[in-house]
Amino acid sequence: MDIPREDIERLYFYETAREQAANQYLLTPTNADNLTDWGKALLELAHFRQGNESINMLEEAVSKFEEALSIAPTRHDTLWNLGNAFTSQGLLTPEQEKASECFGKAAEAYQKALDQDPDNEMYKRSMEMTEKVPSIRAELQKHLQQAGMTSEGPSHSSPFGRMEGGTSAAARAARKKRDSDFKYDCIGWGVLVVVACVWIGLARSAVPQGPPSPAR
Repeated sequence: MDIPREDIERLYFYETAREQAANQYLLTPTNADNLTDWGKALLELAHFRQGNESINMLEEAVSKFEEALSIAPTRHDTLWNLGNAFTSQGLLTPEQEKASECFGKAAEAYQKALDQDPDNEMYKRSMEMTEKVPSIRAELQKHLQQAGMTSEGPSHSSPFGRMEGGTSAAARAARKKRDSDFKYDCIGWGVLVVVACVWIGLARSAVPQGPPSPAR
């Protein structure tokens, strides 16, 4: 199957962003902005990976966000993205106990982000939707099992979509509105499969158009 041009461009963009962040880290290891951008790139690139590689990339994204927060603990956009990474981990893992732990961490990160920016509608919606995560995960895991796509299954495919040259058609459709300025909006934080896309659609319905408020 031919790789869609938009997927090639996205993959190249985030691979480049990751490399640039890694290089910048050697020069300024305590730059919270750079660490946050590094984590965002890893979170996006996880959508292009399969099986354990996807899981490992999500774990690395979490580590970058946590390192950024060790430098700037009240940076709300980093907290929100950390919540997104934990949510993705929870949706991906087949183990119920581990998934619940990830969702709990996500809720904590979202709440901290909201505490720092109480008027941010996207943060509010993320917090509201944490209650829906377990049912969404159950539906997602059911579809993945039916398709033989669990992270422990024989195909070792990623629940972000079968990687036949990029993300699934549903994920690509949901990402068409992505800005090219590397601002990680509410579309980007959880496009896993159709079930997750529905969840994201609910979040977007409560978010006014425009860029997220600046980090403090």
